[in-house]
Amino acid sequence: MADVDLETLPGVGPATADKLTEAGYDSYQSLAVASPSELSNTADVGESTAGDIVRAARDAADIGGFETGSTVLERRNQIGKLTWNIDEVDDLLGGGIETQSITEVYGEFGAGKSQVTHQMAVNVQLPKEVGGLRGSVIFIDSEDTFRPERIDDMVRGLPEEAIDAALEDREIEGSAGDEDALDELVADMLEKIHVAKAFNSNHQMLLAEKAKEIAGEHEDSEFPVRLLCVDSLTAHFRAEYVGRGNLANRQQKLNKHLHDIDKVGNLYNAAVIVTNQVTSNPDAFFGDPTKPIGGNILGHKSTFRMYLRKSKGDKRIVKLVDAPNLADGEAVMRVQDGGLKPE
Repeated sequence: MADVDLETLPGVGPATADKLTEAGYDSYQSLAVASPSELSNTADVGESTAGDIVRAARDAADIGGFETGSTVLERRNQIGKLTWNIDEVDDLLGGGIETQSITEVYGEFGAGKSQVTHQMAVNVQLPKEVGGLRGSVIFIDSEDTFRPERIDDMVRGLPEEAIDAALEDREIEGSAGDEDALDELVADMLEKIHVAKAFNSNHQMLLAEKAKEIAGEHEDSEFPVRLLCVDSLTAHFRAEYVGRGNLANRQQKLNKHLHDIDKVGNLYNAAVIVTNQVTSNPDAFFGDPTKPIGGNILGHKSTFRMYLRKSKGDKRIVKLVDAPNLADGEAVMRVQDGGLKPE
């Protein structure tokens, strides 16, 4: 059916339609957000033809034109907020992590970045009335951090009302105190987390493209993809592109990777959370010398930047460093056996 639709575009015959579909361009939307050069390389067509295809797809998908501020406001009302279920942090974020945006979480080793991705992978599956988005998860794991056992702990550590709402939503008989019901809930939540381990930066970039396919396949399902986690975004790029001579190439590939990730969020109304490593700035005589890697490319592409730092025991400081519509600020949370908890 997608082939027939694509063939209505100028310059797209049956063979080109097949190539586009195989490359993941199976809708007007996916073509509309592509660049002509990208399409030219993928579908083996001339760049001018590719430009015609992209323009026609934008017209068909009604993407890429000017619109009024009130129309933008109406569209922003469709954006979901994924809550942390920690009032102090949710207030800091204006209600939670936004869909159609990239939220970057950075901090030193052991600060709790992977704990955040695991907790959000649980929270996003909850019904909307208890702070979730009733969606499934794609988890790109580049540091071998994903642990099903941790998901188990966090599901059991949810507030009773959230567990009861999730059980009712999934039509699982029982309540928060019922072990059999909890076992079934954990199994069902794990079933809705699609995990892939990235072995190098090129593989990680391929997985981001595959994530778009998975999100498309689940778009009309009972639990559409509402969260994409990349933990960690920069580990492979940092390890493989060493030295100033490789910096430009690294940043170019990282930029493409970020755009592929962003497409998933924008096309499928999903929240995107990426974790980032840090480096220590030896020139900093005052204040915290820790700064995220990735440079301006990542700084500009991330809509929200959050800095996690350790405090006493299981306490963590969550600092909102950058946001387009929110003031900077800090909140406190705890990382415990049952997940992320309020102070």
